[in-house]
Amino acid sequence: MDPYKHRPSSAYNSPFWTTNSGTPVWNNDSALTVGSRGPILLEDYHLIEKLANFERERIPERVVHARGASAKGFFEVTHDITHLTCADFLRAPGVQTPLIVRFSTVIHERGSPETIRDPRGFATKFYTREGNFDIVGNNFPVFFIRDAMKFPDVIHAFKPNPKSNIQEYWRVLDFLSYHPESLHTFAFLFDDVGVPQDYRHMEGFGVHAYTLINKAGKVHYVKFHWKPTLGVKCLLEDEAIKVGGTNHSHATQDLYDSIAAGNYPEWKLYIQTMDPDQEDRYDFDPLDTTKTWPEDLLPLQPVGRLVLNKNIDNFFAENEQLAFDPSNIVPGIYFSDDKMLQGRTFAYADTQRHRLGPNYLQLPVNAPKCAHHNNHYDGFMNFMHRDEEINYFPSRFDPVRHAERFPIPNRILHGRREKVIIEKENNFKQPGDRYRQERYVRRWVDVLSDPRVTHEIRSIWISYLSQSDRSLGQKVASRLNVRPCI
Repeated sequence: MDPYKHRPSSAYNSPFWTTNSGTPVWNNDSALTVGSRGPILLEDYHLIEKLANFERERIPERVVHARGASAKGFFEVTHDITHLTCADFLRAPGVQTPLIVRFSTVIHERGSPETIRDPRGFATKFYTREGNFDIVGNNFPVFFIRDAMKFPDVIHAFKPNPKSNIQEYWRVLDFLSYHPESLHTFAFLFDDVGVPQDYRHMEGFGVHAYTLINKAGKVHYVKFHWKPTLGVKCLLEDEAIKVGGTNHSHATQDLYDSIAAGNYPEWKLYIQTMDPDQEDRYDFDPLDTTKTWPEDLLPLQPVGRLVLNKNIDNFFAENEQLAFDPSNIVPGIYFSDDKMLQGRTFAYADTQRHRLGPNYLQLPVNAPKCAHHNNHYDGFMNFMHRDEEINYFPSRFDPVRHAERFPIPNRILHGRREKVIIEKENNFKQPGDRYRQERYVRRWVDVLSDPRVTHEIRSIWISYLSQSDRSLGQKVASRLNVRPCI
């Protein structure tokens, strides 16, 4: 038999996971990290291949966050935090920085209704004097998973069935039944905040733990919180049906009309900070994206205000071509070893290069407003006029030099190469603490009543709910006529 002859489709049904080249994959759940907590190693080819394939699945629409609306404005510092960071745009109260914000739904296509129960994106691009800084977050402070290896899977589960193109919750419950850490995000999604009234009345969260560094090199973990001055308002099911049946673009129109009328939406920026030397005192991993930081122990600190006072001029140029990337940071702000953040720093830029081309950062809406210089030449859709003779470094004919050195975290990394789950999972305490309403029970009963949800999957979720709050599990089990597992 000719080994190079084209094989039938059944040849791809290997009994175990492999890479695209056929190499066996012994762990498709965890990224390769230094020690159990990270950071992620670039040599994890399987992770890179998995993310790279996932990011190229759709063109030209975004794989996630396809439905969105943007507006422009400014950020103004109101409180001095220079003891925490040397970031230039946070250098003093009163300093203003231009920005653009994009709000979005996560799962559904570009023309989908804005009343669907779905996480909302809250992405902010600061055009600072030291380059662009992007906070690419959501309206929930947590996410369903904690490891970037599972990101393509969780989105696939939420996306429509590839056979029927119908979104079906049994697929979501099936996949996430293997990930009890997702229960905390469900505690928000199935809460009343699951359908925001509009974008002006919606919170935003950076979700990840980033790092702040001051001039002396002192490091703090940080989480970002956007609080709307108008307050948080949401739609219940009957209200969402009524609003969505009248205008499937109600949130986009509300944002546009409000700014046009001079009713500029505003958010306050708060941060939580944590000394990395104190992280082991908590019963959860502070770098776990499925966890929040308790505000009674790590209180919110005010930083500034965000005002949106100008509508975009062209929807395609400033919304569809607008590209965010968590790897866009500035001196004074750095990443943490959060496994989801580490994966996103590769994945977002890579997906933009696929969606918009390798020179997407030359597009006006994405280009930095400050002076910039590099030797990235040519390539698809490169429209920058350049007439230099020198496109290498160093050169005695080009006076360009290195920028002034700025501090970055200098923690010594040590640990084995390993693909493992973090030690402090603690998957049930925080979702149990959040449970407080009857409608949350009803929404769980609705999705678990799907006839495609098997008895095994239903029992697993009742077990998770019971472990978070015994009465919650009992209520759901009783209405489904299923015996609670604990």
